[in-house]
Amino acid sequence: MLDAYLPFFAERYGDDVEFITVINGSTDATEDVVSGYKSEHSQLRSIIEPGRIGKGGALIGGFEAAEGDLIGFVDADGSTPPEAFQDLVEKAETEKLDGAIASRWIKGSDVSPKQPFIRQVTSRIFNICIKMLFGLRFTDTQCGAKVFRRGPLMAVLPHLGITRWAFDVDLLFQFRRCKAQVTEYPTTWRDVEGSKLAVTEASVEMLLALVRLRLVHSPFGWIVRFYDRYLLRIIPAPQP
Repeated sequence: MLDAYLPFFAERYGDDVEFITVINGSTDATEDVVSGYKSEHSQLRSIIEPGRIGKGGALIGGFEAAEGDLIGFVDADGSTPPEAFQDLVEKAETEKLDGAIASRWIKGSDVSPKQPFIRQVTSRIFNICIKMLFGLRFTDTQCGAKVFRRGPLMAVLPHLGITRWAFDVDLLFQFRRCKAQVTEYPTTWRDVEGSKLAVTEASVEMLLALVRLRLVHSPFGWIVRFYDRYLLRIIPAPQP
């Protein structure tokens, strides 16, 4: 991913672009790998968090450290090629959007190889639940390529929780609540082989995360606060 992104964006933006890698709870020498690129790429820096703060915590840390007018994130597995991410940057800039997000499910998207049937079904059910619970009309909240304008992003940061599966939903829901203009666009996606995702287990965790998030943003938020304060040690929540 760094081999693809660093030269692509450095050639276009020079020192006007930065890359922030947030490394948390790593056991595979990710810090050493990233450090090996820093000598040749001044645009690259890293945040080291020893604890396991999850995707949401890592992204929030990266958002807070970012200095640019446009702040985005992309999955580190290389599924989104740099050209596709650059397209989001250009859309956000030329159309003066508060946010531009990638979708694998709208006309014009190029997904290869085609995702397994069970993954497709799970994704569509998840998306239906999101529309019903949060009123979000996006076709793909989970695609790991998003770009936001700094002002609106900083405004919603204090309202974000740290959840694994529902972080993107929470982020987009907060943008909706502040009436920000976020648009989704078709993307190019290369499904990476060797995924460690257990679909059945992940599906249950996704549903629980959505229900929890919906409760947080409702008059019944006290249920979550009561659980976190008194019951969490007795009845553990799914791994964040």
